[in-house]
Amino acid sequence: MRGWLPVWSPSAALRAIRAVVVVCGLFAFTDQVIGNLQMATFAAFGGFATLVLASFGGTRRDKLLAHLGLAVVGSVLLTIGTMVSSSSVLAALVTVPVSFAVFFAGVAGPNAASGGGAALLAYVLPAASPGTVSMIPDRLAGWWLASVFGTAAVLVLSPRPGDDALRGAASKLAGELAGELEAALEGSATADRLAGVIAAKQELLASFTATPYRPTGLAAADQALANAVELLEWCTALTADAVRERADLRGASPSARRLLAVAGSVLADVSSLLAGADVRPDVERLERCRAESVAGLDHLQPEPNGGFRQAAQASFHAHAIAVAVLAVTAETLVASRLADPEWIEVWRRRWYAGSNAAARTVRRVSSVATAAHVHASVRSVWFVNSLRGAIALGVAVAVADVGSVQHGFWVVLGTLSVLRTNAASTGATALRALAGTAIGFVVGGLLLLVIGGGSAALWAVLPLAVFVAGYAPGTAPFAVGQAAFTVTVAILFNLLAPVGWKVGVVRIEDVALGCAVSVLVGLLFWPRGVAAVVGDDLADAFRSGAAYLRQAVEWAAGLRGAEPDGAIAAAVAGQRLDEALRGFLADQGSKKLAKQDLWRLVGGSLRLRLTAHAVAQLPGDADAVDAARKPLEDRALTLATWYEQLAAQVGRPDHRPVEPLQTLSFDNLHAVRVGSGAYYGIWLCEHLNHLAEHLGDLVVPAARVAELRRQPWWR
Repeated sequence: MRGWLPVWSPSAALRAIRAVVVVCGLFAFTDQVIGNLQMATFAAFGGFATLVLASFGGTRRDKLLAHLGLAVVGSVLLTIGTMVSSSSVLAALVTVPVSFAVFFAGVAGPNAASGGGAALLAYVLPAASPGTVSMIPDRLAGWWLASVFGTAAVLVLSPRPGDDALRGAASKLAGELAGELEAALEGSATADRLAGVIAAKQELLASFTATPYRPTGLAAADQALANAVELLEWCTALTADAVRERADLRGASPSARRLLAVAGSVLADVSSLLAGADVRPDVERLERCRAESVAGLDHLQPEPNGGFRQAAQASFHAHAIAVAVLAVTAETLVASRLADPEWIEVWRRRWYAGSNAAARTVRRVSSVATAAHVHASVRSVWFVNSLRGAIALGVAVAVADVGSVQHGFWVVLGTLSVLRTNAASTGATALRALAGTAIGFVVGGLLLLVIGGGSAALWAVLPLAVFVAGYAPGTAPFAVGQAAFTVTVAILFNLLAPVGWKVGVVRIEDVALGCAVSVLVGLLFWPRGVAAVVGDDLADAFRSGAAYLRQAVEWAAGLRGAEPDGAIAAAVAGQRLDEALRGFLADQGSKKLAKQDLWRLVGGSLRLRLTAHAVAQLPGDADAVDAARKPLEDRALTLATWYEQLAAQVGRPDHRPVEPLQTLSFDNLHAVRVGSGAYYGIWLCEHLNHLAEHLGDLVVPAARVAELRRQPWWR
């Protein structure tokens, strides 16, 4: 019984209060004062759309713009829905592209994704209901009344915006990393301090993955913040590797110590900047130190108690961390709106290996068109989920119209409310929807029997029903929300046109039809749901990352004339994987793969891609490789082959048997001696060695994914 009780939430309480004031107030005004049935209906449901279905975040300005966008888009969709409602065929055909566009618009950011359901309500309500073009002005009037007063209620009755949790977590991690580097340079690094760094990383990832879409939009600053989060994760992995290998850096070379000291200072400034302080990290100084470190490789001397390989390793760690810190700092400056567009273009062109194609892509990275192009693929969870949802709603509209279902829009709403990412979880949600609707029917029917058909009693009960329906989402089980909404609808329709408890029976029938449509479409078009897309995107991420790594190694070793051009493909694959992962984690269905195993695979693809980025930053010089050329080529080829095998395991199943993966272990290059470019060759090999050291973490999760992908979907 405890699981059915709602939890206390101040924000949900404010949402419910806003809904009561606006929905009940506008419904009373339009029905009792103006006496317009169409205006009253769309004012009431528009109020639910604006205040319950949509939940916009950000500052008051962000919320104002989001609500304005919803009002405008809703007006267009309402007009289209009314115009096509006269023809069942036309309504069903138009529903597919309209619904797809609304669903797919979620790639623009969290507010666009959050407003999708509310915008679709403005379309399905007229599209699946009888109406004429002459009704459009009255319906628009009701919608705009709800939009104006709903937006005002949100702006007035909203809690003060608190600290940005994502920026706060990123600031904390940057500060912890700066402290860890300082402790290592002082020789005071401990396991407890490193554990604190890892805990800060987990806190940041929890904040970043808390929603089924990125907590950032398509603006350049939003994208930069998302990039900074991923780069901080990479920087944490590099720092942890360096400290675990050598916690005391007091004996490292002066150039390595200087580079790490400057990197730590810049990270501290990044932490302050993310926390809101007015600071400017010294990117130029860190870049000069990094360039000097690369230029001084040939002059690196063996450490007093070690060898030249130990000196090269310390220098390698310093360089890798510095590259990561440079990237984090650049993205933080963009996210804080402190970098001018010219500086952004120069930096990102260099980060994406300098190719003209990369530069053109970077210039368009914040545009909606670019995001749509990135996700216009069956490998994108946004594309596939949008297509499936659009087809399901189109079929639901056709069923409602052809079957002459009374209040047919409930068929469409039933479909919309239970759409999930696979047939199995859709079926589970459908059962909860039907159970909630049945409970609401019983409660509403008993309520109507007790209070009778008097309008005064119904008006008195309406605010309570709206409050419960507005409070339930996110604080109570899905079935409770459905029950509360059913009770509210029963009261509204009995105020508009008294029919007693029969309206509840109609709603149960319609929701059952909608649920059946959703399950059927899910079964036909996407039975495995987003889990299959995660596997495909994992395979793409490993393949594109391996190709980019080979290009980068060949470039850095002077074996490739053209600069690497695989950065964009690798970045696109990584972004698609990120979106698919969020959709998978947000799915209410059961997870057959442990979350930590999935994170290991995703983290492995991130480490691969960003290692390739770091190698691509090195100067291409054939003479600098010297005696390490053969081991370097062997390592690059072996790693690329291994990642191809991993991609084959987690990718789309075929009839070929899956070859078990073996962990890799590279030699330590003791045979390489001091000579022209020996340190540079060891340095490059260290990048590949550190990739190989973490491959063992991917073997078991990859095998589990391969096993699951070869099972029937219903298992």
